[in-house]
Amino acid sequence: MQIIQRAIVRSSFAEMAPKASELAHSFYEELFALDPGAKPLFNSDPHRQGQKLLQMIAAAVDLLEQPDQLNQLLQQLGRRHVGYGVRQGHYRLVGLALARSLERVLGERCTAEVRQAWMRFCRLITQQMIAGAAELSAAA
Repeated sequence: MQIIQRAIVRSSFAEMAPKASELAHSFYEELFALDPGAKPLFNSDPHRQGQKLLQMIAAAVDLLEQPDQLNQLLQQLGRRHVGYGVRQGHYRLVGLALARSLERVLGERCTAEVRQAWMRFCRLITQQMIAGAAELSAAA
C-alpha cells in the first residue's frame, strides 16, 4: 500500500471508532446478505464476534507501517480460520462486506480516495489470509 493510502485507512478507522459497534453489525449484516450460508460459520455470541472483528482490524491498522509483521499476523489468522470452516471463496465476500460496511458507517465522508484505500487494504488482508490458509493446507 502507498503511504497516503495507509494514512487514509488509519485516519478513517480512527474516525469510525465511536461507531465501532455499528461497523461490526453492518459487516455481519452485509456478509450474511451476500452469503446466507456463511451464517453457521459464526456460532459464537454476535457481540463478541463483532468485538473480535474490530480487534483484528485495529491490529492490522496498527501494523500498516510494519508489512512483515502485518503479513505474519494475517497469515496466522488465515491458518486459524481453516479450522472454522472458512473456504477461499469466503474471503472475497468478507472483503466486499467490509468495504460496504465502511461506506455505510462513513457515509458522505467515504470519498473515492477513502474507498480505494480501504479496498486495497481489504485485498491485502484477504490475500494474506488466503496465503496462510493455503500454507496450512499444503502442509497437511
